[in-house]
Amino acid sequence: MKSPKIYNKFKVTISALLILLTFSCNSAKNVIASGKASDKLSVKQVIKQYDKNSTDFKTLKARVKIDLTQNDKTQGAGFSLRIEKDKVIWLSESVLGMARMMITPDKVKFYNKLDNQYFDGDYKLLSDVVGIDLDFMKVQNILLGQAIYNLKSEPHQVAVNGNSYAVSPKDQSALMELFYLINPSHFKMDSLQLQQQLKKRMLQVDYATYQEVDKQIIPKNIRIIAVDDSDEVAVAMEFKSVSLNDEVRFPFKIPSGYKEIVLK
Repeated sequence: MKSPKIYNKFKVTISALLILLTFSCNSAKNVIASGKASDKLSVKQVIKQYDKNSTDFKTLKARVKIDLTQNDKTQGAGFSLRIEKDKVIWLSESVLGMARMMITPDKVKFYNKLDNQYFDGDYKLLSDVVGIDLDFMKVQNILLGQAIYNLKSEPHQVAVNGNSYAVSPKDQSALMELFYLINPSHFKMDSLQLQQQLKKRMLQVDYATYQEVDKQIIPKNIRIIAVDDSDEVAVAMEFKSVSLNDEVRFPFKIPSGYKEIVLK
């Protein structure tokens, strides 16, 4: 059973956790993963293909249905998602705007009209929820089905795992083990798996299906599982009505009289 402290943290940060999303489009074509992983491909070749297929756009708009499971209870809602690549990620509850979030490279902000609370701070809140140090680029990469760390920043190794390329650092840290499973068809992520055994933390992001939107390969369905000791939260997402490179706005104003969430 979750402790009250952990439960309350998850309660007030549900909106924060929900930014770890991907998206789909009603008019988009599903990507059929028909490729087969080959043990003849070197890690350099895998990373080269991965870089070649990195998602490129200026802005993104989408609707997304999110189901969050916690303490064996599931709740769902619809959200509007807008992104200006490398600059802003914005999320708003679709019907009444009961919760809204905006993150930039420097700030994490959100408010929740149900609890009359708001947060205006840094990435510690999100990092505490998922168990790793997050920043804007890591969040954005998770949304796009891409690696959270630069695959060229250190030597990596590759092995065939099922029908995926399992790419991992050659020298895994004793504090953190990291694996990327890369799809042999479109060289986007099948799964991201990160474990911190000493802290009993685990983050797994699975990308079930992808789609093509304006010649870009974008995740369609995603499932995120975050474990901290015996505490677990799972988020399942289905994204609809994606459009790329349209004009977007990011309205955000914290209502007066709301109580600030202060991290201790």
